[in-house]
Amino acid sequence: MEVVAINQISPDQVILFAWSFVTINATLVYSWLIMALLVIGSLLVTRNLSTDRTLSRWQNLMEVIVAGIRSEIGDMVKEGVNTYFPFVGTLFLFILASNLFTFIPGYVAPTSSLTTTAALSIMVFFAVPMYGIAKQGVLEYLKEYFRPTFIFFPFHVMGEFSRTLALAVRLFGNLMSHEKVIAILLAVTPLFFPVVMQILGLLIGLIQAYIFAILTMVYIASATQSHEETEHKPK
Repeated sequence: MEVVAINQISPDQVILFAWSFVTINATLVYSWLIMALLVIGSLLVTRNLSTDRTLSRWQNLMEVIVAGIRSEIGDMVKEGVNTYFPFVGTLFLFILASNLFTFIPGYVAPTSSLTTTAALSIMVFFAVPMYGIAKQGVLEYLKEYFRPTFIFFPFHVMGEFSRTLALAVRLFGNLMSHEKVIAILLAVTPLFFPVVMQILGLLIGLIQAYIFAILTMVYIASATQSHEETEHKPK
């Protein structure tokens, strides 16, 4: 077994267990932990759902989150909110939960690892054309890559890859840099200032989860909206 210092540049470098070709690092462990917490939490909150006027605090919180996500999706697409909600909502909750536990000593947000943010971005990369094809059909969707002329095909393809890279790097950079700044401040300054920065970090984590989910929905809305709908959209 090999243990690496927690102050490494990435949680990928924090090796918690290594045997032969099997390596378990902090990114894997904390990703599994967040997924387990979300699954268990959702089961506990939804097991006693009520339609009465008096609701539990957890059900109230859940309904606020669900209504907020559905509202944001509904602002971007005319129909199909229920189709996109599970994917976009899951991304938002996973990133949000990953970011909000950074105040716990020893915890390293899996979203501060480029492998995690790249995996999330790759999911978006494949989900966008899947939703687009499901809504428009294969031929109609592929036509978008050749509009206004076939010359733009390589630029559309490069755009798909570049926005995927941008999603991964943006989330990774913001979370990784924040954690390193907090670690430095805890080492060289009194308690008060790092606490303020930690609170600010929670806000940053919320914002980054929101931005990632919103950008994902923007890409999906663009892929599912036909060229004719764009042209006839009221100005």
